[in-house]
Order: sequence, then C-alpha cells, then structure tokens
Amino acid sequence: MDHANTPPCALTIAGSDSGGGAGIQADLKTFAAHGVHGLSAIAALTAQHTRGVTAVHVPPVAFLRAQIDACFEDFDIGAVKLGMLASAEVIHSVADALEAHRPPHVVVDPVMVATSGARLLEADALDALRTRLLPLATVLTPNTPEAELLLGHAIADGAAADEAILALRALGAGAVLLKGGHLHEGDTVTDRYADDATTTRWRQPRMDVDGHGTGCTLASAIAASLCLGRTPVDACAAAIGYVHDALARGYAPGRGDVLVLDHFGARRP
Repeated sequence: MDHANTPPCALTIAGSDSGGGAGIQADLKTFAAHGVHGLSAIAALTAQHTRGVTAVHVPPVAFLRAQIDACFEDFDIGAVKLGMLASAEVIHSVADALEAHRPPHVVVDPVMVATSGARLLEADALDALRTRLLPLATVLTPNTPEAELLLGHAIADGAAADEAILALRALGAGAVLLKGGHLHEGDTVTDRYADDATTTRWRQPRMDVDGHGTGCTLASAIAASLCLGRTPVDACAAAIGYVHDALARGYAPGRGDVLVLDHFGARRP
C-alpha cells in the first residue's frame, strides 16, 4: 500500500472529557485541525460538562499500557502529548512505556491544579512527575500554579516568572513554555519560553472570557507542530497563535458560561 500521502501521527495520553471541550476530545480535534492523525490512550474517564465534573474513573494501569503499546506497535508516532495523569502509579506506567518506545518528542502538560484552585495530585504523584516525566519532555507547558507546585514556591510577578522558567528547565525538560494566563500583568498575557539556545516571550491581549480546554489544546498544537517538523520554539509560537484565535472564536455549547474553543475555525500556521 502507498503510504506517501499518510499524515504524521501524534498520540495523546490523557483524560477523556465527556463534554467534548478538553482532554482527549480537544487533543484529537487539535491534531485533526493541523492535518495530523490523532491516536489516544485514555488515562482517566470523566463524567463532565461545561458546569463541572460529576465523576472520575481511572482504568487499570495494565489497560492503559496496553493502549499505549498498541499505538506504538502499528503507527509511526512523531510526538506524544501527556495530559492529566491521576496518580503516581499511572505516571510510572506512562514513563515506563515512553522509555520503552522512545518517541521523538514528548509534550508534558502537567495538569495538577483544577480551575477552582484545588490540587489534583498527591505528593508522591508530584514527585513521580518531576523525576520520571520531566526528563523525558521535549516541551513542558505549566501554568503559574502548576509551576509553583513543581518548584515549591510562589511566583508573584513577572520577574519571579523569568527566574522560574530557568528553574523549571533545570528539572530536566528540554524546553519550558510557562503560560501566563494566571499571572496578573495588566491587560496582556505573557507566555515565557526557554530552551538551551533561546529565551523569548510572547504577549497577547487578555480576553475577558472563561475558556475550557485551552491548556490541552495548546499542548496538543505544540505536539502537532513538532510532528510537522517545526522546532520547539516555532511550535510554541504557532500554538499560542492558534489557541488565541480558537478562543476568540469560541462558543458556549452547554448551559454554562464556559466557552469551548473553535478548533476548526481557528487559523492554522
């Protein structure tokens, strides 16, 4: 069979959002919008909608590993995106699989803090994330509360964020994109980036909207761009623009006020 026109493949290992706005569902829509074939290994099932989460089920880790292995056995995977991994056991299982299969790129979205501010990971899971996954990351994409947990101290302003991104890199990730949405720096949002050769930042006007799935979409867009051959810094720049446009075109499909991103209406780089 002729595979000349086959798109590259990206794998998301994350939680499922039954409301379709975040998690696996947002990841697959993002991959498709970038012309990348999406694969998935579901690490958690949620009963959720635009107003909240009503139940969570974590499948056995043996079944999660079976999903991951099945994808690597049949597909040439250019990048893996990691989302919510609910426990230390799950994190160790995923890390074992990635060390066995060695994908070219891994994008780690360290989902550790709920929108309400509640911490989602216990101490042992946080330690597993630091020691097992960050050294495997091509790009790490924390928001400010997640970066504070990873570093163990507060990030109060822009100067502290500039220092934090360098400290995050020292934990082992190849590149870090520190998202600025939770840091109050006036009417703009500043996303900071650093790798071993480049330190830069991007500023966008702050939008007065409540978006659902922005972090998932950003990490997935980075993974898709890495699959398409972009460098990490170019992939992050493209992903930031894509998410901003998708959020500007967002819509409210449920009875809540939360906006879901318009993945296919947004411009692709």
